[in-house]
Amino acid sequence: MKTKITLKELSKLLNVSVSTVSKALNDSPEISPKTAERVKELARLHNYKPNPVAVNLKKSKTGTIGVVIPNISNSFFARVLSGMEAEAQKHDQQVITYISNESLEREKQICDMLTSGFVDGVLIAVSEETQKKQEYDHLFSLVDYDIPVVVYDRINIDLPADKVGVDDENSFFDAARYFMSRGLTKIGLASAIHHVGIGQLRIKGYKKALEDRHHYLAKSSKPADLRKKIKSLITEDRVEALLCTDFESTIMATRIAYEEKVNIPQDLKIIGYIGKEVAEFLTPSLSYIEQHPQEVGSRAVELLNNRLEGVYTPGKFEEEIITTSLVHLESTRF
Repeated sequence: MKTKITLKELSKLLNVSVSTVSKALNDSPEISPKTAERVKELARLHNYKPNPVAVNLKKSKTGTIGVVIPNISNSFFARVLSGMEAEAQKHDQQVITYISNESLEREKQICDMLTSGFVDGVLIAVSEETQKKQEYDHLFSLVDYDIPVVVYDRINIDLPADKVGVDDENSFFDAARYFMSRGLTKIGLASAIHHVGIGQLRIKGYKKALEDRHHYLAKSSKPADLRKKIKSLITEDRVEALLCTDFESTIMATRIAYEEKVNIPQDLKIIGYIGKEVAEFLTPSLSYIEQHPQEVGSRAVELLNNRLEGVYTPGKFEEEIITTSLVHLESTRF
């Protein structure tokens, strides 16, 4: 007697990734004919089929899209959501928002709910824990149920979906090069997100810009440890400039400089990944990388609607990179 099987179970039996199984079943040109036939043969043998409730519900649009946000303490995501809401209104769509709180388990719960078929599509920025553990089966379940998915911001994951991100690597390459063009040689970097994709890309841009020059790095996901390392860069290494990959490291660096009586920008210049609404009200005001989050949100909804309206090439997924801008305020004055 044939038994039902899940996408994840199929991948284990075949000793291939869930992504490979999903792509094979959806006739992706990325998968060889031999592998595709092997996958389909086993799927037929075990009576594999997507969730029938979800499939039936997908035959008609609900006018609703699900948005998964990693956290609400980061104003970037609030501005992304604003762009999504504005674009969704143009398509007469409603937005249901879920917050994963950077938790893999919570993200799994949310995705499980979304596979019930009450949304037309999903926009998701994966949690830090998901990236750290590299567990993506719950995301492939959305694809398995034929739910269009667009990944935004944190896009360096192997998922057959459209993606919208920003040029994280080039942003710090350009920022480091800017300092070098002004004659600075001791340029440091601080990061609380070095273990996730966007942090790694920003660090890569920094290293690429400095080439063979000495790297001054302060990296840790533990606040106390990061604080100690940033303090060492500022007071012992006496770096002339500091690039901060995230909100936490940016605020921590400015606070340490204040406590150690290191003057910004005379003794230390800082550029951070921090929102305009905070950067402009610090003393001194902080130069920052503008990520254009409303545009990220808007484009994510546009790509999702292209899928819903059939405006796409089968087996091909779009990846859009939004160009960032370096906004100079008081912390980079020469």
